[in-house]
Amino acid sequence: MSKKLILFRHGKSDWDAPVADDHERPLSLRGERDAQNMGMLLAASGRPLPQLVVCSTAVRARATLDLAMRAGDWSPEVIYSDDLYRADAAGVLELIHGLPAKATKVMLVGHEPTWSELVRGFCGGRVRMPTAGMARLDFPVSRWESIDFGLGELVWLHQPKFFRKFRYAERRH
Repeated sequence: MSKKLILFRHGKSDWDAPVADDHERPLSLRGERDAQNMGMLLAASGRPLPQLVVCSTAVRARATLDLAMRAGDWSPEVIYSDDLYRADAAGVLELIHGLPAKATKVMLVGHEPTWSELVRGFCGGRVRMPTAGMARLDFPVSRWESIDFGLGELVWLHQPKFFRKFRYAERRH
């Protein structure tokens, strides 16, 4: 059995928004659309959807996840964690080690530069995670505690700019 991890970087932030603190910065319109497109893409791809999502508590990360789940019509268990806001790669690895054993497919929603550092640390190479980018990594381990840097395989990396012509359009029921 293997563990599957999806790293989802939050959508583009609205740097013109009047906020007192970076934690409260919202998504831009492009960030909202990209989050919706990526959520739909993940659902439509036929790839395994996450059973559990651990999301940063930052407004832009929570909004990215909410928009993606609604657009893709997927509903995993969600945990919000302050530990993902401003976390470094070693801190995220510690969080990964504490994931519940029953979950085999987990998504983490967070920030740069940590997401790029994680992909590089797990798989090597030169990777930069764009806003609203998703990367899936597989690990040939049966326990989250066994995951370490250098053990991952990058299965795919999706950048929203390649999917923008397929704009999300809210489905009518």
